Amino acid sequence: MFDAIVLAGGRSKRLDGVDKSAFLLDGTTLLARACAAVADAGRIVIVGAVDEPPPGTEVVLEDPPFGGPAAGIGAGLAALGSGASEFVAILACDLPYAAAAFAALHTEAARGFDADALIAADDSGRRQTLLGIYRTSSLRGVIENAGSLNGLSVRSLIAGLTFAEVPVPEGSTLDVDTWHDVEELGIERRTD
Repeated sequence: MFDAIVLAGGRSKRLDGVDKSAFLLDGTTLLARACAAVADAGRIVIVGAVDEPPPGTEVVLEDPPFGGPAAGIGAGLAALGSGASEFVAILACDLPYAAAAFAALHTEAARGFDADALIAADDSGRRQTLLGIYRTSSLRGVIENAGSLNGLSVRSLIAGLTFAEVPVPEGSTLDVDTWHDVEELGIERRTD
């Protein structure tokens, strides 16, 4: 069993402030694709001001709003509360092909692991820290020790954790950060 935190609260500065979570790929929003990737979670908490959360999800805001992904992780864990599962999946909503990567992570997690987290690593060896399965207690520990999460990078937040990299299918860690990414990945802007 695991819970999931889907991060959807960024400013999208390189996309002129457009809400990435509402972008479409094959007729489905990036937010819905992210939530579908972690559909087996006991609870799914979306962090961000989203207009149409998928059914069965909870929505919270980071404090302060736009405080960054570390603040989003903190808000998501707070929403899960003391009844959270032993593991929590962290997933940014701007990873349109994350389902394939998460399937590899989930398979590896089912075998058991000793590290604080399983992190997706693409074929170039690049870690995607916003696509992983973390021990909830480990995340809570670094959040408690971090002080303010406002503006803190995820890399700084999790620097003291141990990781096991999980090879994931090619392209499954691609993210949508720029208009070039939007065009390259065939993403569409919602028009309604």
